[in-house]
Amino acid sequence: MENITSIFREKKLKLTPQRLAVYKYLMSTNEHPSAEIIYKALQPEYPTMSLATVYKALKTLVEVGLVQEINVGEGNFRYDANSHEHAHIQCINCSKVSDLQNISFTTLNRTAEECSEYKVLSNRIFFYGLCKDCQ
Repeated sequence: MENITSIFREKKLKLTPQRLAVYKYLMSTNEHPSAEIIYKALQPEYPTMSLATVYKALKTLVEVGLVQEINVGEGNFRYDANSHEHAHIQCINCSKVSDLQNISFTTLNRTAEECSEYKVLSNRIFFYGLCKDCQ
């Protein structure tokens, strides 16, 4: 948790209890929850926290690079506290989103550079399929 403290201090932002609660919740799960799911999970402990506050906390956490915002289509966003480069896979039936670890993008990035006049700085890779429960 000292990582978040130092990042907020460096960016001269206030680390509010709500921001910390949202970040701790995301760090505690491998799921990729929506703002609404986070809001409902935090309600028992933070009954006065509004959904708008959760959205504002998420926006700040994304801006400082502690959380990834994943656009799963049609204006739906999920959030991931794993900010290291990794791909995601989404079930086209139930919309579950999972991390894909240990996939190297070095070759893909190099190929993208060779096929364009760009220097690849980062990427976001999404795969789509059917999860084990929906197969």
